[in-house]
Amino acid sequence: MKLNLFLLIMIMVVGGCGQSSDVKENEKPNILFCIMDDAGMHFSAYGYDWVETPAFDRLAEEGILFQNAYTPNAKCAPSRSSVLTGRNSWQLEEAANHVLNFPEKFKTFPEVLRENGYLTASTGKVWGPGHPGYIDGELRKFIDQEFVDIKMQPWAKGMSNEDYASNFETFLETVEEGQPWFFWFGAREPHRRYEYGSGNRVKNKQISDIDSVPAFWPDNEIVRNDMLDYALEIEYADWHLGRMIKALEDRGLLENTIIIQTSDHGMPFPRGKAQEYEYSNHVPMAVMWPEGIQNPGRTVTDMVSFIDFAPTFLELAGIPFEESGIHSSPGKSLTDILYSEKEGQVNPERDVLLIGKERHDYSRPKNQGYPIRGIVSNDYLYLYNYDISLWPAGNPEIGYLDIDGSPTKTEILRQFRSGENDFYWKLSMGKRETNEELFNVTEDEECMENLASEPEYANLKQMMKTRMETMLKEQEDPRMFGNGDIFNTYGYSEKRGWNFYERFMAGEFTMKDLGWVNPGDKEEEPLD
Repeated sequence: MKLNLFLLIMIMVVGGCGQSSDVKENEKPNILFCIMDDAGMHFSAYGYDWVETPAFDRLAEEGILFQNAYTPNAKCAPSRSSVLTGRNSWQLEEAANHVLNFPEKFKTFPEVLRENGYLTASTGKVWGPGHPGYIDGELRKFIDQEFVDIKMQPWAKGMSNEDYASNFETFLETVEEGQPWFFWFGAREPHRRYEYGSGNRVKNKQISDIDSVPAFWPDNEIVRNDMLDYALEIEYADWHLGRMIKALEDRGLLENTIIIQTSDHGMPFPRGKAQEYEYSNHVPMAVMWPEGIQNPGRTVTDMVSFIDFAPTFLELAGIPFEESGIHSSPGKSLTDILYSEKEGQVNPERDVLLIGKERHDYSRPKNQGYPIRGIVSNDYLYLYNYDISLWPAGNPEIGYLDIDGSPTKTEILRQFRSGENDFYWKLSMGKRETNEELFNVTEDEECMENLASEPEYANLKQMMKTRMETMLKEQEDPRMFGNGDIFNTYGYSEKRGWNFYERFMAGEFTMKDLGWVNPGDKEEEPLD
């Protein structure tokens, strides 16, 4: 009897050791997906002392901090389209663009989760700007339920009055015991506009708190205050995340809830959002899951992309991807990282990823975008600009519409127009001088020194370009087969979008009709 009992115990122990995680068999995890709107890498877990993000830092300390997470496309709608579908922009037809009509053919992972027994709900911003379309005559809902009714007084003007955390708690009150759920928390911060000086007013932030200003902006009081106001907005969204974590703890739900925090792309400043540099596509990401993550407190350097989310969530929900109805994805489930105990580079195959863009706002004649493709490794970023005759931030005479209006943008334009300094204007708004760009992002995170023409980097540049194009061909990117202009033929979800440039120049619209830029952003005459 004693021997048999001993053998039984040993079988149970050995069997338990063979499991990939501590998740209870047949118990599907809950998922809280948190995505800010326009936040760069400026979180205290990454060493930015002028931004306090205790909730994000907790995810990193009790889970995994990702050093190399990227969005494929640094603009709201196309970035979020990649999250929802697990596909890169060039694989999504109209959904490669901004202000779009979402193609019915592309199924999304929340829709699959809902079909397989998950409750799906949201608060704040999920997807857009654009129109989701219709399915069977009904307005398409990527996520089933919206919880947006509870309001509050935000910390500053320009912030949303949605009480995200209280709305999440209301959702939790509707969940029956044992019911798995997916909840999307889409903070609208730190999307502009900001209340100028709010960082100082609300939190007594000082411009001296900022240890350095990126080399592509002027370093003065105006820009530093703009950065502090941006920091306050990140802190506001992080405060809501902290309240959500506490709500899960109070209800005993934290252990088997996966919490992911990221941002749809980089900061809404010149040479950030809507471009394809480190400050554009490199995003914060931390994941906590007490029952599932092995060796919490790790920092991971694997190259991970937004296209990895859909395969991850479906695998964790026990849904075979090939049976989900979602179009094939080049993404890889992140479970290899979650279940590993390794720090640093966990999976050597996650050594590069792709980024790129097509058309964002109504920025150029003939509905043209600004096509770029790029490939990023731990050390280098390679970009190819397909048409350098175009203005990368949008045409000057309609206000560089791919750059949101801001004190920093206004200051760069002031210096340029006064003749004081054109250096910052050239970097953020001027035309590219060469098709190819290559940056050592380990030593040059701000992407200031283009190495593409340096002879010692010729082999590396060619290797990266060849690998990028090989991957793009495998993903059937139209631009690899001479059909890249198709992205300019897709319509807009807003009537004013089509031929906006020509209609603006004819006087049909004014700068006051555009809510995301300032009237003074436009040049009085074309610059070419």
